[in-house]
Amino acid sequence: MSENSITVELIQQHDYRFDIHFAETIPVLTSDEPVPLGTGQGPSPVQLLCAAVGNCLSDSLLFALRKFKQAPEPLRCTVQAEVGRNTDNRLRVLQMTATLRLGVPAAQLEHLDRVLSQFEAYCTVTQSISQSIPVTLQVFDSTGMQLRQDPLNHQETP
Repeated sequence: MSENSITVELIQQHDYRFDIHFAETIPVLTSDEPVPLGTGQGPSPVQLLCAAVGNCLSDSLLFALRKFKQAPEPLRCTVQAEVGRNTDNRLRVLQMTATLRLGVPAAQLEHLDRVLSQFEAYCTVTQSISQSIPVTLQVFDSTGMQLRQDPLNHQETP
């Protein structure tokens, strides 16, 4: 049983363009497929998936660092999805790479090794999708020093 339920409503506007309603207090977001299917007047479903993964990882990293009263801002995250054909020749997201960048040098952050070893385990979206889509995580500090690169755990233990 889930702890809570999230509801999002999509209302078709024209062809592949939909208005996405999250809640009364949240502005409506328009999504659309790129040309030639749609008109590209909003993010595509794959772009929204990338945004969800990046947002969740960024939130998890920020939350974990703030627990130790650390200020890594401004964080940046880039998520790249590889889209290709599966064995049935259908388009699928084959893999994703998330690159997080801290806004400060690693040396300025206490407990960083501990945070980096576990923060993604608390990312609801990434942990959910990484069970079926391989996700690689990279973390860099503001100087460009790579702090972490590895595939996320794709099998959750019961």
